[in-house]
Amino acid sequence: MSSRSSWFPANRLLGRVVLLTAMALPGAASAAELKPWRHGVVEAKSDAGFVFMAAKGGFAEKQGIDLQMMQFKGDALALRAMLAGELDSYEGSPGAPLIAASRGADIKVVGCYWPGLTYALWAKKSVGGVADLKGKTLAISGPGALPDLFARAVLDKAGIAGNEVRFSVLGSDGDRFKAVTAGVVDAAAAATGFAPVADKLGVKMLVHAHDVVPEYIRFCTYVSGKTLAERGDDAARFLAASMASWRYALDNRDRMIAVTSEVTGVKADDPRAGYVHDEVVKLSAIDPAMPIPVEKLTWMRDLLTKTGNLTKPVDVKAMVDEKPRARALELVGK
Repeated sequence: MSSRSSWFPANRLLGRVVLLTAMALPGAASAAELKPWRHGVVEAKSDAGFVFMAAKGGFAEKQGIDLQMMQFKGDALALRAMLAGELDSYEGSPGAPLIAASRGADIKVVGCYWPGLTYALWAKKSVGGVADLKGKTLAISGPGALPDLFARAVLDKAGIAGNEVRFSVLGSDGDRFKAVTAGVVDAAAAATGFAPVADKLGVKMLVHAHDVVPEYIRFCTYVSGKTLAERGDDAARFLAASMASWRYALDNRDRMIAVTSEVTGVKADDPRAGYVHDEVVKLSAIDPAMPIPVEKLTWMRDLLTKTGNLTKPVDVKAMVDEKPRARALELVGK
């Protein structure tokens, strides 16, 4: 239970991250004029062309922001880093922030750019369906992170209690997917970007989040109330840069793929980034305007209460701060 109730790291977390600082572009503000902004994200994978476009595409500089992207194995770790003052913002699933807020953490939801969950349960081909996971080993990440809560939501929909499955905590999406291919676990929660390579590796998509838990939000962006009070304009400019970058990435498939290749180191002809782009467009999974769907956040709160992750009440509406987003929309042009 200590991992669920402790939201501050015992040690500094910056040793666990990779720092990526955007390159200055012609016409952008000089480096001396840029305001530093540290943003936490989960470890880069096939969607990196969307996640890193604000930093890699020059959009942050145009808003006067020196955007420093910091990668974590899971979004719960990024949350801890933000609460410890080591990040200005981070993006991730709403589960861990809801739990943290219920325990008094100073955290605000400022926008949700990836309201559709492009995520899945991957399994050995011998696993027929979710019902067959009883007694099997299912790979997730740390308690409260997206893979953990998504897996529990799928099991709940299928009427399977958490104690009927053996959970194995593994690091990143890639780590968990590899564990399935190697036969270390029977199934794993991971992003859908592995679809182009799954079949030849003997793995199948058991369920897609869009089909079983459409209420589940993939990414919202979070900032502490203290940071918003002290750096509200910088926060708005960071959001404006992000909005502009997602608009661009949605309209420029090749550039999204190129940025993914640059950040992850995979070959440019790897099919996974293109698959992610096409799926996002098909499902309208990304909304650059970053609307905050309170009804989906409320659904998540109720699910967490049902699964026992959330034991204290939390006012979802009190967690929402629309002001930075409203200002960002003005800056970027609606």
